Amino acid sequence: MASAPSVTSLADEVNCPICQGTLREPVTIDCGHNFCRGCLTRYCEIPGPESEESLSCPLCKEPFRPGSFRPNWQLANVVENIERLQLASTRGLEVEDACPEHGEKIYFFCEEDEAQLCVVCRETGQHGAHTVRFLEDAAGPYRVGEDPYREQIQKCLVCLRKEREEIQETQSRENKRIQVLLTQVATKRQQVISQFAHLSQFLQQQQTALLAQLEGLDGDILKQQEEFDSLATGEICRFSTLIEELEEKNKRTARGLLTDIRSTLIRLCHFCAPRCETRKCRKPEAISPELGQRIRDFPQQAIPLRQEMKTFLEKLCFELDYEPAHISLDPQTSHPKLLLSEDHRRARFSYKWQNSPDTPQRFDRVTCVLAQCGFTGGRHTWMVNVDLAHGGSCTVGVVREDVRRKGELRLRPEEGIWAVRLAWGFVSALGSFPTRLALEEQPRKVQVSLDYEVGWITFVNAVTQEHIYTFTASFTQKIFPLFGLWGRGSSFSLSCQEGAVSLL
Repeated sequence: MASAPSVTSLADEVNCPICQGTLREPVTIDCGHNFCRGCLTRYCEIPGPESEESLSCPLCKEPFRPGSFRPNWQLANVVENIERLQLASTRGLEVEDACPEHGEKIYFFCEEDEAQLCVVCRETGQHGAHTVRFLEDAAGPYRVGEDPYREQIQKCLVCLRKEREEIQETQSRENKRIQVLLTQVATKRQQVISQFAHLSQFLQQQQTALLAQLEGLDGDILKQQEEFDSLATGEICRFSTLIEELEEKNKRTARGLLTDIRSTLIRLCHFCAPRCETRKCRKPEAISPELGQRIRDFPQQAIPLRQEMKTFLEKLCFELDYEPAHISLDPQTSHPKLLLSEDHRRARFSYKWQNSPDTPQRFDRVTCVLAQCGFTGGRHTWMVNVDLAHGGSCTVGVVREDVRRKGELRLRPEEGIWAVRLAWGFVSALGSFPTRLALEEQPRKVQVSLDYEVGWITFVNAVTQEHIYTFTASFTQKIFPLFGLWGRGSSFSLSCQEGAVSLL
């Protein structure tokens, strides 16, 4: 039951500063203080030094406008509830035992309206035609230990709390996954910026160097052109002088030519004959062979640029993609029907059992084998070449470190296995219930990619780039690549990761 002092203290908080009584029709003015509507109205009518347009608050003296009263309905409800508490307190009633409308003790229960009633409520016509029982009789079946409905409620509460916990766990897990992805995206963004900044600097340097070489070639060409023009001009002048002299002599009469014809012919033969023969086979060149070779060899100067671009693309793709995992098969885990190669990178199914020691790590019912190395973090990818030319099936995926090795084992996530099965003509995702996948082409080379922090296991056809399937999980222990075979002639091999498919 609410104590009288506590109810009184609450009542003091809702008193009108003017009349000191409980607020009636509370209104709020500009400064935020509350008053009874009637008290504030009378206060505004008292003559004083204030003008009609501006009055001061009785408490804080802040100015307010007489017409700016705002009814405070929420405070009015609080006042009403406090008064009800006061009434119940004076009568010695628990708040929950008092009628919220009349303040009387509750004795009855209306089954039609599912409402608890006091004497006044029962006498009203609203419940006159309804079935009304004493409250104790109506509540009897719901007492603890006697109520089948309460047991049902308790069971529902257990289920609902469990569902809520699962949703909370899922929310926490997904939020962590989102944070990991955001971190990965931020890292990739920084890598892209860094790589392109390096490339931009290199391209600027290469541009400067190549333009400088072209400028040098341009200068050398102009220089040799100037030298050639000077040489050719001199030769043209000499030949022009000789031509004019011969043209003048050619106009003379026969007697005129006799004067110095012999010396002229000797000088012409001595000057022209060897030069003409030489010029017939070798004409002067404006561009030297050495400069011509430099011009022809200029494209070779772009080879470092081509190599740098190739390195840039390879490095960028490597940093943005999953890290290639260099894995090999673990013979300690291999089922006796699997034949492993000496390099532990190939396996073939055989109906003949191998003489293998029965160790705790070895599978004895499912024909599977694990990789020697496992992962506790990071992003990794590996390639599997599948050969089912003679039938059979191949299972590819990952498992938890504590996966069961002995006895029957269902390949599904609940057992700590996330894998796909490739058979002749179809591919299945081994979920809680195997799901047959519709693919454009039967994969012969599968890329498996593991993102440990995010919890993604992705399978891609490495030849066609077609997405096969992606599992989503939450890893807490070491994860190992898993491989399985069934059927005579079925085999697989692990291949190199160069040129891995990007899964961004």
